[in-house]
Amino acid sequence: MSQTNRRKFLGRGAAAAAAVTVAAVPGKAQEKPVKRVISRDGKKPDPNPMYSSTVAYGGLLFISGVGYHSEGDIKVHTKHVLDDIKKQLEAAGSSMEKVLKCNVYLNDLKDYAAMNEVYKGSFGLEPPVRTTIAAAGGIPGNSLVEIDVIASV
Repeated sequence: MSQTNRRKFLGRGAAAAAAVTVAAVPGKAQEKPVKRVISRDGKKPDPNPMYSSTVAYGGLLFISGVGYHSEGDIKVHTKHVLDDIKKQLEAAGSSMEKVLKCNVYLNDLKDYAAMNEVYKGSFGLEPPVRTTIAAAGGIPGNSLVEIDVIASV
């Protein structure tokens, strides 16, 4: 490639990179994201908590693992967990349709098909990417399933 062609090629690459950067936030100066901890029940968290249940950062919302700690089969547990996640998303200004990533932890992999029966369609027509594993040693609190999500706000 000649020196002139290389300059043209590199110049186009730099222009494209600049266009992508500008297009990322149309009409707005880049602002530094701020971490916001959101309480599930609207109350101030205990001093020095072990973890935050919901954190917003930039345009993302992170919801920690949600389980169900009562009687019932995997379908009951999954429905309750998904309903709880939906409430948390909506309280923070998001929705099930805006979930980008979902992690599902099963107490027993034999519950995979039954969990999927309840899960299917919960996130709209374009579901998030998902990882599903069986949790070695079980899930704390005797829940049959635990789910955490990352969503856009």
